[in-house]
Amino acid sequence: MAKKASDHVKYYENQNGPTIGTVSRNIIERDGLYFKDLDGSGEYQPYDDWRLPAGERAAAYVKVLSTDEKIAQLFISDWRMGKYPCGVEGHQVVFDESGVLDDAQLHGKNIFGEQHLPGTTQLLKEWFARHLILRANPTADDLVDWINQLHAVAEECPHFVPVQVVSNSRNENGETVFGMNDAAGVFATWPGTLGIAAAVRGSGIGLIDDFGDCVRRQWDAAGLKKGYIYMADIISDPRWQRSYGTFGEDPNLVCDIFSHLVPKIQGSSQGVTTDGVAMTVKHFPGGGARENGFDPHYEMGQWNVYQTEGSLEKYHLPGFQTAIDCHVSSVMPYYAKPSREKSAPQTDRDGNAMEFKPYGFAYNREFIQGLLREQMGFEGYINSDTGIVHNMGWGVEMLDKPERIGFAVNQAGVDLISGLFDNQYGREAYDRGVNGYYETHPVPEGFRKEDLVLTQEALDRAVTRTLTEMFALGLFENPYRDPKKAVEAAAEESAWASAMDVHRKSVVLLKNDGTLPLSPEKIRQKKIYGECFYKDGQRAGEATAKLRKALGDTLKDSGACLTEAYEEADYAILMLHPSSGAYFSATKGYLELDLCDDKQVFDVDREGRPSRETHLETTLKGVDRIKEIASVVRGKGGKVIGNLNITLAWEVGNVEPCLDAMTAGFDTDQSAVLDVMFGRFAPVGKLPVTLPRGDEVLAVDEMGVCVSPNDVPGYDKDLYMPKGLKDENGKAYAYRDGAGNYYELDFGLTY
Repeated sequence: MAKKASDHVKYYENQNGPTIGTVSRNIIERDGLYFKDLDGSGEYQPYDDWRLPAGERAAAYVKVLSTDEKIAQLFISDWRMGKYPCGVEGHQVVFDESGVLDDAQLHGKNIFGEQHLPGTTQLLKEWFARHLILRANPTADDLVDWINQLHAVAEECPHFVPVQVVSNSRNENGETVFGMNDAAGVFATWPGTLGIAAAVRGSGIGLIDDFGDCVRRQWDAAGLKKGYIYMADIISDPRWQRSYGTFGEDPNLVCDIFSHLVPKIQGSSQGVTTDGVAMTVKHFPGGGARENGFDPHYEMGQWNVYQTEGSLEKYHLPGFQTAIDCHVSSVMPYYAKPSREKSAPQTDRDGNAMEFKPYGFAYNREFIQGLLREQMGFEGYINSDTGIVHNMGWGVEMLDKPERIGFAVNQAGVDLISGLFDNQYGREAYDRGVNGYYETHPVPEGFRKEDLVLTQEALDRAVTRTLTEMFALGLFENPYRDPKKAVEAAAEESAWASAMDVHRKSVVLLKNDGTLPLSPEKIRQKKIYGECFYKDGQRAGEATAKLRKALGDTLKDSGACLTEAYEEADYAILMLHPSSGAYFSATKGYLELDLCDDKQVFDVDREGRPSRETHLETTLKGVDRIKEIASVVRGKGGKVIGNLNITLAWEVGNVEPCLDAMTAGFDTDQSAVLDVMFGRFAPVGKLPVTLPRGDEVLAVDEMGVCVSPNDVPGYDKDLYMPKGLKDENGKAYAYRDGAGNYYELDFGLTY
């Protein structure tokens, strides 16, 4: 194919019907209408007919596909773009004839597994892969060109199935982290999801309609029709690394948000539409119930624990139920497995005791088929989290890779497995069901052979479900998009303005002795000092330079001036950006939430209990310098103002007493924070998560049990805290500042 697909798509207009877009596929005319020839037969077939329901077309078309074509559609994995480096050292791109696709082979290895991969054209034509995860951060037009080219290659196959490209969120600000938010800055950029929640708590649910509609329009314009978005998880243990991708700790707020978000992004409350974007809500049945914050990417985090009777139903399931009621397209189960031994009794929707078989949730039929489908009414498809077949197969370590695939798909009801393109293992799982494999090989103890193979029935069921989504999205009729229109949609001024408005609304005023706002009258003839603090000192220096430039622009014509010496300052503005731990690897101890520099903390043993060994942790380099700056500035009658970036529920006791005024943002744009500080916008944000008082309310005993239950969100933890930790108001968990305010759910001051 010598030309870019974007330059030679042909369109066929149907009166009162969809436009058919194709590069090379045959078009069938019938009843005065146009249809795409899906099976390559040259003859009209019912599954070609866009007038029929998506599910009916999918069920018919799946019977046409070969077994290998269907097995290929069980798997989804990362894929690379030609113009954007894939991050593998030494990889040399070999462009296809269009100059868009990377047709070089690649030996890829990451925490999810290792695999030798073909070029893109071979992947699509010979491997018949149709589900790809995009991690790169391309421009809107490059994204369209790439996706269009994938579809054009897919059209050259005997059986046409479009390519479903999936991405994590792309419309929130913050540090790009593989597997969480892979990209930012191209589409209209809102604050982090915690910031969106803070804005909703202060300004109302209507802004979610704007947010969801923005995501839908910009993604659809780029041909990006599926997202691993968003998290319905509740923060119940604040040491969970993924907290910042949630909407906070309040199930009621999460339900309210998803009741608006799902219909707006998908296009309707009844499921996806042709101009909608399909959502995968995660991580069922709620990833927040972490045992002392351990993440299930590593061994110590493999358990979901529910120490509190009824907590699963009360806190962790409601958000998912709302998404299901709005016909969310797919659900992603978490890696973890439930712990019977460490949990109090939990009941299902019918009031029956949950059995808690020790299998990861993607392998757990009780949760997937029983709870999610039969009781909660989920009708979409199950997309596993990434890596369950290879490195995160918690509870099924005794099974080999084909057995894990068979057990997930055939027994639990998973429809799409994220990780690697494991076609060969899928084929082996299928062949074992018909070649008598278990007549000569033992069945692993505790399992049945019929649950370990991939049956034709299970295979057809899984592929029918994913094809149904593609039909409903209109990908079979016209998967192509216009690069110029995508650029226009991504740059739409009203969308960026709405996003910036929410940045301002996300700022929470935690403390104020009257210092804020820094009105023109207050700062006239005054000297202003600014400094940023990060875990990384070099990054702090770079950010400080940007802050001072922004302050210089702000102070222009104000009569105030910027100083680079805090000893001269009347006002010191300090931006605090702590961070803790690493997403894909365990820390030596519990994830540190204290704002600290080289703090000595205990390691944990293999069972996750405190050990006698210690190590040093830093979340904010230069905490003592904050105290020094405060002492000097206050000593000469000045004031110190701080902004804390909340990505985790930080312990603020080391810095709050040093500050006369304190705001909080959530990957909030710095200009929005300055707008609040300088009185250009009165703060309205409210905390979406409770900030813990200190180490004492997160203490873990010698048996590994936390004094505050891991499965209960912060606003309810006082129900279970020891009396000896409670103050005169009966509160123990939330931080209380010098003014007597508790930094708890829904707290926030204004001017």
